[in-house]
Amino acid sequence: MKKVFLLFLLIPLLGTGQTTKTVLSTNRVFAKNDKVVQFEKALASHAQRFHKGDLSWRVWSIESGPDFGGYLIVEGPNTWDSLNSRGDISTAHTADWNNNIMPLTDGRAKGGYYVFQGDLSTVQLTDYADKIVINHVTANPGKIADVQELIRKLKKVWEGGKESVAVYSVASSGEPGYIAVTRLREGLKELATDYRKPLSVRFDETHGSGGFDTWLKDYAGAVKFRWTELLFFKPELSSK
Repeated sequence: MKKVFLLFLLIPLLGTGQTTKTVLSTNRVFAKNDKVVQFEKALASHAQRFHKGDLSWRVWSIESGPDFGGYLIVEGPNTWDSLNSRGDISTAHTADWNNNIMPLTDGRAKGGYYVFQGDLSTVQLTDYADKIVINHVTANPGKIADVQELIRKLKKVWEGGKESVAVYSVASSGEPGYIAVTRLREGLKELATDYRKPLSVRFDETHGSGGFDTWLKDYAGAVKFRWTELLFFKPELSSK
């Protein structure tokens, strides 16, 4: 497969063990407007023929944000060592991707590597949900540790609100940052304003009065930019 991997998170690679499967490889692809049906058929066939075990794919439709209409392919989790020897799997695999899928795309692709951060998350890596919100956070130069601390404070708030959030660091895939993947176990109703108390209220309940205002000031100094997107899992396009 052409190595057009990219999406989800990390920069601090120190401490990432080679025996623990924490690394996700991601690829964002975009079907031609008049080839969506053929693209999805070819993608499903490829995933179910070539991507098993550690190479399994979870495929998502991107429902909002700058990549709306695209597809997110997530492979793994794996270790860095196993990725080092992954290669193109087989000649048949590479030929199928190049000949049957790539011609149906509009040529855009974004690839990335992300490392799961268990100490910042409220859910296990493989405890999935079918609908997710991804928050992408890019750190200002020299502020990656401060961003990590901001997330650590949020974790306590997520725990209080019973939010399922998996945090990843962006690894060798652009500017330093993290992604926080909120797994919507109850579906889209979790996005309603009355489903939980406002974040500011819950933050102050957890960290004390005025805590959220202080957090926002720290956030403004540490974060370069942030954006979010909504994605739906597509089991029919994924590995079986």
